[in-house]
Amino acid sequence: MASRPDQPVAVFDSGVGGLTVLHELLVSLPTEDYLYLGDTARFPYGERTPEELQAFSVEIADHLLDAGAKLLVVACNAASSAALGAIERHLLETGREVDVIGVVAPATQLAVAGSRTGRIGLLATPATVASGAYERAVNAADPHVHLESVPCPDLAPIIQGGVAFDAEVVDTVRRYCQPLRAAAVDRVILGCTHYPLVAPMLQRILGRGVTLVTSGTGVARSVERALASRALLNPQLEEGAYRFLCTADVESFRALGTRFLQMPLGEVAKVELGARVAA
Repeated sequence: MASRPDQPVAVFDSGVGGLTVLHELLVSLPTEDYLYLGDTARFPYGERTPEELQAFSVEIADHLLDAGAKLLVVACNAASSAALGAIERHLLETGREVDVIGVVAPATQLAVAGSRTGRIGLLATPATVASGAYERAVNAADPHVHLESVPCPDLAPIIQGGVAFDAEVVDTVRRYCQPLRAAAVDRVILGCTHYPLVAPMLQRILGRGVTLVTSGTGVARSVERALASRALLNPQLEEGAYRFLCTADVESFRALGTRFLQMPLGEVAKVELGARVAA
């Protein structure tokens, strides 16, 4: 069955971090309807194996398409790095013509295009760094650009936990920034959708000469182009609706999610996943 313009754009992540991407979509494409799923019961994805990430992502894609999504945004760097191809193959095998947009390529293209020195940095989860997805994307964009990758195993859980940022958190962030300062990068990709919440801290430590690159802006451009190419842009003139699904506690998701979205969260419903996938 062909998609219709009045169907929602679906966005998913391992937790609330992808709400930073949804924020950009709400601002850039305000007349679209959105459905967001946070797989909070299986957070964090950053320590998961590629096989787990592929299984989780395919399961979530099926759930969102069954809910009527016309396009999928994988707003999770670990899942984008490990599972984008698996989702696309699954959709092809099941005969569903739906575009799938990840966060790796849009952020990489912005960073490479904006770099003056050809030296850019990456802060990401261990799973994202280990996948080599950003290295491949940088090489495809410009093989002469150097990428300095830094795995940050505990940064996303710290942010997701919602604790106050204290001196210990600052020291953790400073430690992750040291290799980037030593490499003299002029662009740093925030390769986890949680990291924009510590952007002011990162900017202070890295200095004014370094530009932070997030995926939200690039993803919004990619979504608009993909919808336009299939004549699926929503023609309504008023603001679209947005609603949320999560796989763990609804109230925790709502409380933390408001910080990430920077807008009120409306309807949040709990869904059960994992019947076909062992967590």
